[in-house]
Amino acid sequence: MVFNTGSALLDAIVLAVVARDAEGTYGYKITQEVRQVIELSESTLYPVLRRLLKDACLESYDRECSGRNRRYYRITEQGKAQLTLYKGEWNAYSEKITAIFEGEY
Repeated sequence: MVFNTGSALLDAIVLAVVARDAEGTYGYKITQEVRQVIELSESTLYPVLRRLLKDACLESYDRECSGRNRRYYRITEQGKAQLTLYKGEWNAYSEKITAIFEGEY
């Protein structure tokens, strides 16, 4: 993709992916799902996850998987509210950009 993905958009995308599963999901799976729409490395994902944890949008817990612990991330109520805000902002933004591209603005 030729467009840069800013931190707010990355936060929104990660929150949307994590919100899909009420029990939460783990980092590698998040990376794979995000890669369906944008290019993302694991080294880019983990700072986003840390920021969302710090901002209380996500919570984490460990679960044993194949003899080792795997860290899971689950969206919080604050994260759900932030995701709702991001969705509204995205819809307004994308409508304006689409209007410009289609010559309506």
